[in-house]
Amino acid sequence: MAFATEHPVLAVSEFRPVEEVERTPGTFRVVSDYEPAGDQPQAIEELTRRLEAAERDIVLLGATGTGKSATTAWLVERVQRPTLVLAPNKTLAAQLANELRGFFPDNAVEYFVSYYDYYQPEAYIAQTDTYIEKDSSINDDVERLRHSATMSLLSRRDVIVVASVSCIYGLGTPQSYLDRSIPLRVGGEIDRDHFLRALVDVQYTRNDMAFARGTFRVRGDTVEIIPAYEELAIRVELFGDEIDRLYYLHPLTGDVVNEVEELRIFPATHYVAGPERMEKAIAGIEAELEQRLAELEKQGKLLEAQRLRMRTSYDIEMMRQVGFCSGIENYSRHIDGREAGSAPATLLDYFPEDFLLVIDESHVTVPQVGGMYEGDMSRKRNLVEHGFRLPSAVDNRPLTWEEFADRIGQTVYLSATPGDYELGEAGGEFVEQVIRPTGLLDPEVVVKPTEGQIDDLVAEIRDRADKDERILVTTLTKKMAEDLTDYLLELGIRVRYLHSEVDTLRRVELLRQLRLGEFDVLIGINLLREGLDLPEVSLVAILDADKEGFLRSPRSLIQTIGRAARNVSGQVHMYADTITESMQYAIDETNRRREKQMAYNEEKGLDPQPLRKKINDILDRVYTENEEEAEEVAVGGSGRNASRGKRAAGEPGGRSSGVYVAEDVKHMPRAELADLISQLNEQMMNAARDLQFELAARLRDEIGDLKKELRGMDAAGVE
Repeated sequence: MAFATEHPVLAVSEFRPVEEVERTPGTFRVVSDYEPAGDQPQAIEELTRRLEAAERDIVLLGATGTGKSATTAWLVERVQRPTLVLAPNKTLAAQLANELRGFFPDNAVEYFVSYYDYYQPEAYIAQTDTYIEKDSSINDDVERLRHSATMSLLSRRDVIVVASVSCIYGLGTPQSYLDRSIPLRVGGEIDRDHFLRALVDVQYTRNDMAFARGTFRVRGDTVEIIPAYEELAIRVELFGDEIDRLYYLHPLTGDVVNEVEELRIFPATHYVAGPERMEKAIAGIEAELEQRLAELEKQGKLLEAQRLRMRTSYDIEMMRQVGFCSGIENYSRHIDGREAGSAPATLLDYFPEDFLLVIDESHVTVPQVGGMYEGDMSRKRNLVEHGFRLPSAVDNRPLTWEEFADRIGQTVYLSATPGDYELGEAGGEFVEQVIRPTGLLDPEVVVKPTEGQIDDLVAEIRDRADKDERILVTTLTKKMAEDLTDYLLELGIRVRYLHSEVDTLRRVELLRQLRLGEFDVLIGINLLREGLDLPEVSLVAILDADKEGFLRSPRSLIQTIGRAARNVSGQVHMYADTITESMQYAIDETNRRREKQMAYNEEKGLDPQPLRKKINDILDRVYTENEEEAEEVAVGGSGRNASRGKRAAGEPGGRSSGVYVAEDVKHMPRAELADLISQLNEQMMNAARDLQFELAARLRDEIGDLKKELRGMDAAGVE
């Protein structure tokens, strides 16, 4: 692997290959008020034995609510190895990260997911000659957590990273990231001006007025930096050319938190390279550009050639002047010094070789990892063909399944319904964990006819809401979820719906609100299946349970049934006219587990206990958002009318769905509501003209719901 040129601050001896870097040793230690119970002790023992026997693939068949996360924590404590926990989506990743932080308060538990709240990838639609420029909204808190994960992986061994599938996407090489970091020691020699240039080289910005993440400020011989990965700031006090003192301090108050003898400042971006490497990369880009232009001109594609020449020349000039350009990841093959067609560096490359991989909800996550590559490639090939990108852009991509499998070692698959792949890799064997420490049983499954199902559902909802219990309802389509939400709202039921458009971390907030009792019913499609930890839910209603398909397959039904397994009085009501094979399998498997659990409880004299978990989430640590700013951004404007209605993610009125909370709109005068609709209509038309179709569609949906409220006011004679 190529090395960066000598850092202007450091001696060459500071540089070493990533595999040789000294990571601070640390001991994983679980802090918990509970000891392993139920099936957990034998599951931990068996998993440990198999790992120590060097088995590569191990399956843990763990029923919902049996404490698979706790088992994972105790397993990590046993094996004492850096661990990557792979989750199928951001919501589950956030939940897992929060749980593991509780188990390991003295170790590094990191969260690594896509940092985009909104992402429109660069694309070209040849049929309509439409170029869609890359557009995204980056969540600064999530970006900091990504940097925190890579920093921890290169500096210590007691690290657990909880990641989504974004961990298989291209990331700057760990060697460049490490080489361009700046180690500082008290008593070390350093030239202040060289130090400041080094900070600029690794994409920190000098700002002596506004002290924000990724910036530094200078006050005489004192330099203060807020790293891209830290909540605390760093103060470097110099005495001439000698480092006198190093502090961590609170960035707002300036209070010193602690003093250290040494530290390392990592770059503000994962895509960094020294001057020598960047010049070599630019030379490679120019050579590829010349070759590609000749190919296009030979084919008579003069427009494509001119398009490519202008874009690439601009990017090259930006890289020469500031070391960075928009879309620099498309040139990652040249910057990394890779061969054409070779896999990019990913988060996996930041781990030491002996790391343990735990794949949560493996029946979903494994196919997800395998399907990422081809979808990305089809879009990239189209851009290359029409002159928007160089051919090397296709090498900025997610890993193929084969490349992923080649980069991982021992793997533990967690699922209540393991998939065919993981069972095949494990030779059909698995470790079973179906008995819960609390003595809770799998829920009773009741099959009901579809005739009069909504009336029956309403009666069940009212009964459980009176007992301060929560209800999940799963439908087959988003429209049915929305229509059912509207209907229940009209009946005075406190209900929300959850769908794929809800913002990254706001989904977690929505689930937290359900647990707190801010509403009683949550309606969704398939986001309610895997791993959501909601002990207050006593009823799961499955509408159209007999409609065979992906959402009503045996695995999906078992997962959905599991949402009611954390409540003493949990029940599942399947509304169906016939019992399909999938339904029968799910019912039989649930009854098998239920009987085993009842036998264990009788043997041990256990009385099922309700699951009591603190209602908190990853938002408490990483995501604080100014509600007024969120409102203004959501409606695309500011001012009194633009932010009048209070919005909340996923509510019928949620920020992502683009609808106002009904009770707040009802308090708005009719004239102001009509004015707001007019403003939003104008914004919708502007968005459509600018080809921002997703924003236009969101505004269209919002306008439709606000018009419904307006018609209701007119019918009631509201002035």
